[in-house]
Amino acid sequence: MVEPKPEATAVSKKAASTAKKASSAAAGVRGKSPAARKAAGRSRKDAGFSAGSLVEPDAKAPSAKPAKARAAASGEISGYQAALRWLFDRADIERMRVVRYSDDAFKLDRMRTLLAKLGNPHEQVRTIHVGGTNGKGATVAMLASMLEGCGYTVGRYTSPHLIDVRERIAIDGQPIERAGFTDAIRAVAEATASLDSPPTFFEVVTAAAFKHFAEQAVDIAVVEVGLGGRLDSTNVITPEVSIITSIDLDHTRLLGLTRQEIAREKAGIFKPGVPALAFDLDNPIDAVLREIATEIGAPFKVVNKDIEFSSRFCSSPDLGPHTRVCLYSQTSRLEHLPVPLPGEHQAGNCGLALAAIDILRGNGLDCPEEKVTAGLAKTRIPGRMQVVHERPRVLVDGAHNPAAITALMKCAGAHVPYDSMVCVFGCCSDKDVGAMLDRVNLGADKVIFTRSASNPRAMEPNELQRLFAERSGKMSQVGQTLAEALELANRAVSREDVICITGSFYLVGDAIRHFAGKDFKGDPATLAASAWVR
Repeated sequence: MVEPKPEATAVSKKAASTAKKASSAAAGVRGKSPAARKAAGRSRKDAGFSAGSLVEPDAKAPSAKPAKARAAASGEISGYQAALRWLFDRADIERMRVVRYSDDAFKLDRMRTLLAKLGNPHEQVRTIHVGGTNGKGATVAMLASMLEGCGYTVGRYTSPHLIDVRERIAIDGQPIERAGFTDAIRAVAEATASLDSPPTFFEVVTAAAFKHFAEQAVDIAVVEVGLGGRLDSTNVITPEVSIITSIDLDHTRLLGLTRQEIAREKAGIFKPGVPALAFDLDNPIDAVLREIATEIGAPFKVVNKDIEFSSRFCSSPDLGPHTRVCLYSQTSRLEHLPVPLPGEHQAGNCGLALAAIDILRGNGLDCPEEKVTAGLAKTRIPGRMQVVHERPRVLVDGAHNPAAITALMKCAGAHVPYDSMVCVFGCCSDKDVGAMLDRVNLGADKVIFTRSASNPRAMEPNELQRLFAERSGKMSQVGQTLAEALELANRAVSREDVICITGSFYLVGDAIRHFAGKDFKGDPATLAASAWVR
């Protein structure tokens, strides 16, 4: 790890103080040019943060134990490691095996009270809200990259993280620095002291993100929904536009057993008078979303139905296999833009991001088409169709439900030439495991089951193998650890084969960390930001 130098830390604290004083003034210039916003006192880039500090070898592993009843006083958070310990002592719903999804368990009133004690930072920043089953991260990445290309300073709030919790809170693609993270968590800890009940891990990080974005006076923040939508901790914002990327069966124990039930929970992010977007949907899902949008009073449009859109798969010498999209509206005529992320399924996500930019342009943001196009081309997102090792080739992808596994297998076949695929697979026990295994069976030639050491919800690999044997005639193996599974995979591949690690973001994060520490020489952050499949 590269620790910030003492003088850099001092500069960071001074910069945060200066930016905080400027936040109220910055609220008055939202929507103006990027130059005007930057003149409002933002000084994040002077904080001495090194972007190459992602892997956390000295951080404690996240705890799965319930949060303690008492809230830590700010004096207990003396530094970065203390901030991590306090944060990971909160109840982490992402890691719980059993969660009760209700208004009692997911209390937006508690989130609003917490933010009020912090000065309501979420009301000081323009936002975009992105929900859905699959494609949220890709849509956030493309939106943020296009806005950055237009000269705006853009906050990104995403989940889960692959390696380091600081990945969740980023500005212009750079994770929050350690000093800023510590200050934000300390402030949230202070605010929780007088709450009736302790906030969850996700509530704390969400509040810290809003506080950081407000203090750094970002021009706009792209906020990804964590779980569902209606009761998600992020659903306290009034965004410029609400986006639903896809609706599929996932978290069915919590969100509903049918796609229509899940759609109702996802559409809980719609707000009165706020434009809402979705992509070409099945008629039953379309009807549910339109019904809710009408009830709430949210102008609703579907890309490829209400907004003219088309896509085609092609190949060129400079880009290789890729998808191109066209989108037409009353104010835009975007033609044959290359989708920067691999896979035909990314065309819809790109269409949503472009349609959102069109709405933002109507709301006063300066987004020239040539800058939008240039920004889109720079989009990168770790953990999706990412090659982390060359000999043998190792591909990682955080596909964690049947629809995502299907897209991965199709995408890998189109973008990564190989003779055979050895799939290293591990997933959470609360997923639709049988359907995921069916999709793996269709795409992989050999399968090795394992589990993520960092995920208490991970299914036992021997149980995965048993279920796979019931559904497939293929041989499979078990590696009790990722390192053991990779050793088995290495023995099974030839030069023209590929090892694909998938099933959960936890497993993908373990894999990136493994190759960063074992086989990669240099800055670990470079591994997480390079080797993109086109």
